[in-house]
Amino acid sequence: MKINALAAAVAASILLLAGCSKGESAAPPPPPQVTVANPRVEAVVDWDEYVGRFEAVQSVDVKPRVTGYLRTVAFRDGQYVRAGQTLFTVDARPAQAQLDQARAQLARAQATLVNARTELARSETLAKSQAASKEEVEQRLAAVRAGAADVAAAQAAVRAQQLNVGFTRVTAPISGRISERLVDPGNAVSADETVLTRIVSTDPIHFAFEGSEALLLKYLRQDAGATPGTQVRIRLQDEADYSHAGRLDFVDNEVKTGAGTIRARALVANPDGFLRPGMFGHMRLAGSNPYRAMLVPDTAIVTDAARRIVYIVGKANVVAPRPVDLGPVIGNLRVIRSGISPDDRVIIGGIQRAFPGQKVQPKPGRVPPLAVPEGGSAAPAASAPASTATPVGPASR
Repeated sequence: MKINALAAAVAASILLLAGCSKGESAAPPPPPQVTVANPRVEAVVDWDEYVGRFEAVQSVDVKPRVTGYLRTVAFRDGQYVRAGQTLFTVDARPAQAQLDQARAQLARAQATLVNARTELARSETLAKSQAASKEEVEQRLAAVRAGAADVAAAQAAVRAQQLNVGFTRVTAPISGRISERLVDPGNAVSADETVLTRIVSTDPIHFAFEGSEALLLKYLRQDAGATPGTQVRIRLQDEADYSHAGRLDFVDNEVKTGAGTIRARALVANPDGFLRPGMFGHMRLAGSNPYRAMLVPDTAIVTDAARRIVYIVGKANVVAPRPVDLGPVIGNLRVIRSGISPDDRVIIGGIQRAFPGQKVQPKPGRVPPLAVPEGGSAAPAASAPASTATPVGPASR
């Protein structure tokens, strides 16, 4: 009897537990929680990216203007020189001798002219008393004119030789950083042929690059990005931020037929001379006028085959996929060109728990503000590998 009672108690317990388990499995699980937010609306500017090199605004090969032997070098290799500063001297003794000879010729011509004028005055006096003929007076007058011409020629010769003496001192034609000397003292140099050194200007400096014909057409149709004065930002190869600011100052007048590119350059301030000609850099050019854009976190973008979609939570808290047209990235936010509206509730958190057609528990969130300043180090957009964007004004929501 005791055994039967024990068995009955055990059977009742098993039935009770089975009933409880069946009741619990029948209750549906709660909808997953997700964070939703309206897109952030901001005024932004698209930036197109280029690579290029810095070039000197002015560069001069320094050559002597007289032939002779180099005597001295008056600079240190690589130093900064100013326009008019003495760089080299050429042996001036031959030029000085030629100047002395020209001065002697001038003195002779002046003496001859004085004598011719005296003879003319005497002939004119004699002609008044009929003691000299009219032809003699005209001959004396011609001699005076020839003497005056000889004096003018001698004076010009003196000035030319004075220039040659001055040219024995080779000066810097521009201010800038000088290269090393290419000729040592004691060597013969030829006028306008021998290159003594090279000078390049440092402030400001040019940044030269080439853009595609397609981008040029975009700028021309938008009336943005291809005109002098357009803002640019540049970073060097070891820098993360586009910290060097400049402005476009030249766009070539024709597209290269072979490459389909057009040359352009920007003018960049370089007061400390840190930027050197030949340096490589990455540049961003403002490629659009400011426009109002919707932004969501880049992590809210889902790849569906060839499409890019975001998940929208509708009025019934049901998830719906929405194909979108992507723009560039600004910091950690993505520009959405089309596909959503400012009032849509976009899933920005817990997206891994959301599926199309599923009901969810939306929790209000907020798209964070833009953290990258204008010209900052935003990464290129996946859909536009040569384009980024930056904010130009306060957010509207």
